[in-house]
Amino acid sequence: MKKYLNLVAILTVVTMSFFSLGGITADAAELNFAVTPTIPENQVDKTKTFFDLLMEPEKEQTVEVQLRNDTDKDVIVETQVNSATTNLNGVVEYGKTKVKQDSTLKYNLADLVEVDSEVTIPAQGGVTLPLKIKMPKESFSGILAGGISFKEKDTGEKQEADGEGIAIQNKYAYIVGIVLRVDPAEIQPDMLLTKVAPAQVNARNVVNANLQNPTAMFINQLKVSAQVTRQGSKDVLFSSKKENMQMAPNSNFDYPIALSGKKMEAGKYTVKLTAESKGEKWEFEKDFEIDADTAKKFNAQDVTIEEDNTWLYILIGVGLILLAIVLIFIIMYRRKKKKEAEARRKAANRKRRKRKAQSKPK
Repeated sequence: MKKYLNLVAILTVVTMSFFSLGGITADAAELNFAVTPTIPENQVDKTKTFFDLLMEPEKEQTVEVQLRNDTDKDVIVETQVNSATTNLNGVVEYGKTKVKQDSTLKYNLADLVEVDSEVTIPAQGGVTLPLKIKMPKESFSGILAGGISFKEKDTGEKQEADGEGIAIQNKYAYIVGIVLRVDPAEIQPDMLLTKVAPAQVNARNVVNANLQNPTAMFINQLKVSAQVTRQGSKDVLFSSKKENMQMAPNSNFDYPIALSGKKMEAGKYTVKLTAESKGEKWEFEKDFEIDADTAKKFNAQDVTIEEDNTWLYILIGVGLILLAIVLIFIIMYRRKKKKEAEARRKAANRKRRKRKAQSKPK
């Protein structure tokens, strides 16, 4: 019986050209439906294909998205609204993720935008999907950012497996960006280093430096460099540099500093980190500690650590030398005993010959 392995590849097709958001664009040919936002009059930049709306506090507004199905079957589409987050690669996510909401995010976009969770697009037809937006009562500086995802509902149909018994199922999502603001003025960016701790990424040892953007604006063209030393030492043990990253408003992410196959050792350490973005610069220094149990656990799970068998080789070498010495001793001992036995035998023969000679008549 063949074993079936479902490999789920999620392609995010994003209708974003955010002024600084770094939106993703991709070929939507694999989708069974198309999504087109209807840009309203209060759009900040009408050349953009995502919603960037200037609204007053507590104001309500309904915007529309056109959904088109050019196939011969009805298509059921599931929708979901999410606030923007930042993943560990320094990439902004607009769809559903496992990233927890940051403590500085005052308003979750999902609480401000109401939309049907499921919509059916008829074959060779289209529908208009309303999005009801209600702004917070209080005014705020900066922006609220996120997106609404459109994904075809899983019908439970399984694809046929290939010759090796592997069935590959591709799932595609289409995301329309949403930015809400009450004031078009930009605000001053800021960044914090909240925590440093040992961790693992893809079964590899790292030191995670948690960077937080506490401001309601995107941090773009982010460049980070970090070094890890023993406390009180200037010798760099591990380092990392990365450019062209981005952070969503009011979000955080763990910036990983890889140990690159080296074993994690218990002790007290210091991380020095510099972050730069469009003329802004932040410098941080933070102490942290790795305990013996954590180091042992992570080292056992790290797939890149090569086992150090030096002491084993030394023990084997010493054992072989001792074995050789013992063998030499045994051989020499046996030779000595053999010579002694031969000498005794010869002496005994001489005595016998002498006695015989003495016993003959003269």
